[in-house]
Amino acid sequence: MTINPKSDTKDPIDVVISWVDGNDPGLATKRSGYLKGNHGALHPGANPTRFASVNEIRYCVLSILSFAPFIRKIFIITDGQDPNLYEDIQTHFPERVDSLRIVDHKEIFGGFEQYLPTFNSISIGHMIWRIKGLSDNFVYFNDDTFLIRKIDPSDWFINNKPLMRGKWAIAPLHKIAWNRIRKIYHNYFLNKTGYEPRASFHIGQWNSAALLGFRTRYFTNSHTPHTVSRKTAEEFFHENRSLIEKNISYRFRNHIQFTFISLSNHLQLLRGNKHTGSPDLAYLQPYKRSEAYIDKKIRFCERKKNLKYICVQSLEMCRPEDQQKIFNWMEKIMQLKPSV
Repeated sequence: MTINPKSDTKDPIDVVISWVDGNDPGLATKRSGYLKGNHGALHPGANPTRFASVNEIRYCVLSILSFAPFIRKIFIITDGQDPNLYEDIQTHFPERVDSLRIVDHKEIFGGFEQYLPTFNSISIGHMIWRIKGLSDNFVYFNDDTFLIRKIDPSDWFINNKPLMRGKWAIAPLHKIAWNRIRKIYHNYFLNKTGYEPRASFHIGQWNSAALLGFRTRYFTNSHTPHTVSRKTAEEFFHENRSLIEKNISYRFRNHIQFTFISLSNHLQLLRGNKHTGSPDLAYLQPYKRSEAYIDKKIRFCERKKNLKYICVQSLEMCRPEDQQKIFNWMEKIMQLKPSV
């Protein structure tokens, strides 16, 4: 349970968002160049849906400015791209135009340029704390996660310590064993020597916990915004440089990698941080759902007043009318004035 939930931090809080426009032909060409020699198979970390975009980033950023106005800066990490949100911010939040900064991979991988280009969100995540000018307390978003209600600083940090949202779970040892069996089967019986299991959401988190000495259980985070102490991440990086460097060396997601947010959370837990809370999240997967799915989810979000976040996965794969329903609802709850 969260301790002293009414306390907050007076220190600045920034937001970091990782973003990629998979429709960029230049990026697609660059990515395909690093897939050659993979025995003709598509690497599981190179599925096009991992890089697709239908302008979710617009609603992610505008929701932050709408519901968390105390945020100082919003940093968007990209690979030579720009989501071009300045006009939207000028229209709806003209006083916040200077709050947005685009950060190229070259900045956060300074000194480690040999691992660029990277198409691996796990590797990118390990370097986000290296953004120049980033606050000591920051929140990491994926671009498919939106705020839907007012956020207070104490929803994210309590007495300058991250409030971690998730729950304890049993170590996924059965999933790890199954991955090993599958790899042996594909390599030795199907002669697919380049086969790699898909990187698992839970195994990546467990790898972080196991690295820090957890043996039977781990604190699993959900698809919410993630709170981070920059100083804690920096200290661990400098003390374990070779370990981190190996982990960021994969250009595509790999099933043996450990994840940054889980590493950050378990470092906090080891240091005695007991500030944890429920996800307060609605998770939407609208692809291949009934026509009523989005309407039901919207009603659920409006009814459950405790919900603060929604995550909408694979939005680019669902029907255009369902995409528009979500975007229209977001504009409604943000009370955005019509564009001129």
